[in-house]
Amino acid sequence: MRMRPTLSWSPTEDMPPATTDLEPVADALSTGGVLVLSGAGISTESGIPDYRGEGGSLSRHTPMTYQDFTGSAQARRRYWARSHLGWRTFGRARPNAGHRAVAAFERHGLLSGVITQNVDGLHQAAGSKDIVELHGSLDRVVCLSCHAFSSRRELARRLEEANTGFDPVAAAINPDGDADLTDEQVGDFRVVSCSVCGGILKPDVVFFGEAVPPPRVEHCRELVHGAASLLVLGSSLTVMSGLRFVRQADRAGKAVLIINRDLTRGDRHAVTRIALPLGTALTTVAGQLGILADDEAPEPA
Repeated sequence: MRMRPTLSWSPTEDMPPATTDLEPVADALSTGGVLVLSGAGISTESGIPDYRGEGGSLSRHTPMTYQDFTGSAQARRRYWARSHLGWRTFGRARPNAGHRAVAAFERHGLLSGVITQNVDGLHQAAGSKDIVELHGSLDRVVCLSCHAFSSRRELARRLEEANTGFDPVAAAINPDGDADLTDEQVGDFRVVSCSVCGGILKPDVVFFGEAVPPPRVEHCRELVHGAASLLVLGSSLTVMSGLRFVRQADRAGKAVLIINRDLTRGDRHAVTRIALPLGTALTTVAGQLGILADDEAPEPA
């Protein structure tokens, strides 16, 4: 279950100090079999904020919970108004140097897979193929009654038709695709229903307070079991949905490497935490491994 994203942990003395030495990451990738676990921090250079880093959205924004969404028509109106506006920003976001480096690692056979906590689809847009979307994707919509899936672009078209002239200015966009709007800006926004059965539509993402589907969790556990090492990119690991895989890898004696500028809840399980911007770090590692000669070089971070 994804719990509310609060900082319920404190750094301890057994956490290794941060470094800028990328050699352990290059060594792990050169050996192969690296499983990537990515979080919101890898998408910040694409203009999508994270929750907890510098300027993170948790200081002003509490993500929608599953209980609120399913229990209140007004909560759904507020969510879809804000998410509809935020989707425009997500739709314009493009992969950055970090996403492209991960895709290059995969093309060169250095990865055993990628688990992403993100819902933005930027890994796929960069060319990565073997992706597990742990928390789902904003690109899909599911009906809570008949379980039919539809595309977010089609829903956006229907919402545009139902809310002609809706174009408020958001104070900010959050990593879950939710825009910061006041109740006055939400106004009488009209929510549309499932075109198949008239049921409630929900983005195909795991809300806070909602459990990640067990088969998906088990698949991720199998990926960790089969990996040589685990490389965490841009995740604070504050929620258990990602931290459990770090703990699993550590218990199995697999090296856990973290690239994240801030402290993470998984630092005590890691052999190193590298405090560098992800685009810069991953591009540097790719260059050290000599794998950019036949790949499109990432744009500067």
